Amino acid sequence: MAAATPNRPLPGDALAALAALADEPADSRFKSLPPDAEAAGLTVGQLAAERRSLFTGGFTTPVLALSAESVEHNLALLESYSERHGLAFAPHGKTSMAPQLFARQLQYGAWGITAAVPHQVRVYRAYGVQRIFLANEVVDPVALRWIARELDADPDFRLICYVDSVRGVELMDEALRGRAGGRALDVVVELGAGDGARTGARTEADCAAVADAVARTATLRLVGVAGYEGEVPRADPERVRAWLERLAALAADFDKTGRFSGTGLDEIVVSAGGSAWFDTVADVFAQLPPLSLPVLKLLRSGAYVSHDDGHYSRLTPFNRIAQEGALQPAFRLWAQVVSRPSSEQAFLNAGKRDAAYDLDLPQAQVVRDARTGGIRPADAVEVTKLSDQHAWLHTGPEADLEVGDWVGLGLSHPCTSFDKWQLIPLVEADGTVVDFVRTFF
Repeated sequence: MAAATPNRPLPGDALAALAALADEPADSRFKSLPPDAEAAGLTVGQLAAERRSLFTGGFTTPVLALSAESVEHNLALLESYSERHGLAFAPHGKTSMAPQLFARQLQYGAWGITAAVPHQVRVYRAYGVQRIFLANEVVDPVALRWIARELDADPDFRLICYVDSVRGVELMDEALRGRAGGRALDVVVELGAGDGARTGARTEADCAAVADAVARTATLRLVGVAGYEGEVPRADPERVRAWLERLAALAADFDKTGRFSGTGLDEIVVSAGGSAWFDTVADVFAQLPPLSLPVLKLLRSGAYVSHDDGHYSRLTPFNRIAQEGALQPAFRLWAQVVSRPSSEQAFLNAGKRDAAYDLDLPQAQVVRDARTGGIRPADAVEVTKLSDQHAWLHTGPEADLEVGDWVGLGLSHPCTSFDKWQLIPLVEADGTVVDFVRTFF
């Protein structure tokens, strides 16, 4: 994938790092690559330049393909959606852990990239990401000191981190003390999504105590509030909206009580937004009252970049707001029929090591005929189980399937699709492989 030209230009060394991905050998470290490419000593970039067919160009099965057209469509759709609703966008990079996709997301207007853990921040920094939202409280002193060094070394680098406990603030302060002239670490108080939910301070009083603990340090600076509405227990539109209204009210209360004053801020950060409720986030954030400073309304949805054929295809807000567009599933896993022991059963050579299965089993969508190369619907073919390296298929009487055929599978949950593949062919609609996306899990 060609290096992008993001809104905030990447440093030269970051562009070089992205370009260097094309110089990796196209070898056996990467599943499905053509064996003759390794024999010829080709690099990943050289292999991409040959524009081979995914089906006849020597790729071995199973092979995961990412649709070039669908990725571009999805990038453009979330850019336009965010602009229409006055939202800044920091897509969660844990979905893909793919620097080439980060660069494209930045090109398509992203404010920055969200991370969950410090290792992800290190990958982002290695590829030049200048704004990072770290949606977790970090209490590891080694990680905190590394972040501090990055901040001190690069005045253009900005990182915002969660805090959700007084003890966490104490540990962060302890790790960051003693730096001569170092910048304070920007933090947002995380409001928990409810009793029994995941992280976050549970009550507004707890949030205020955390904010006051931050104010007592010289190493941390309170810049806003945040949370994740996807963790609201028994989530439905009413419960999600009620929690988001609490988050907005918390920001207003912190501002009214002066918790953002005297710290040199030029904006207040209010952030939420997974991939299931960003329409409600947009609605509630649009109703935020004026605060003493401009508000950075930061959305963090990440699964949109590839979307899926299962979990998010059911949950996406675009099902509720069809007038605003529709995401396109970009993944298809191609596997081959290696056994047809009965008229009701067949087996593919792809399993848990290749396909996401934590939320839904893959869906058999199309069959590529091994004799003719023609593609037809996978009628009466159902994936019923996955072993490590096999997919179990149930086939009905009308199923047209034989050993050697390729079956194209739709996948559910992008986060556990990307993480099984270190190098993913980027494929045009006619099957031409035009690039490769490198992941770092």
